[in-house]
Amino acid sequence: MIYTDIALGGVIAAVLFDMYGAKTMLLSKSVFWTSYAIILPFQLITNWWLTSRNIVMYSPDAIIGRRVCSAPVEDLLFGFALVLAVMSLWVYWGRKGFQPKD
Repeated sequence: MIYTDIALGGVIAAVLFDMYGAKTMLLSKSVFWTSYAIILPFQLITNWWLTSRNIVMYSPDAIIGRRVCSAPVEDLLFGFALVLAVMSLWVYWGRKGFQPKD
């Protein structure tokens, strides 16, 4: 399995979790897209810094080759999946009154 497949699988899993697992439907809410618009520039800066200095390198055989701010486009997909999944959990646990144990 290549990084592209994993990134796409992550997006699909996060969307399905948002819609059917946590049932938060964040993708239909402007608050999610506003939050993502705030997070995205920081992801791009971090990706650029790590990949332009060869701190993080990708095999050309594992990615499709398109890059945004020096990082593979797959990083944007993976980051989107992570943000959506975490925010879905946050809303889900907030509705349930989740309290971590000390």
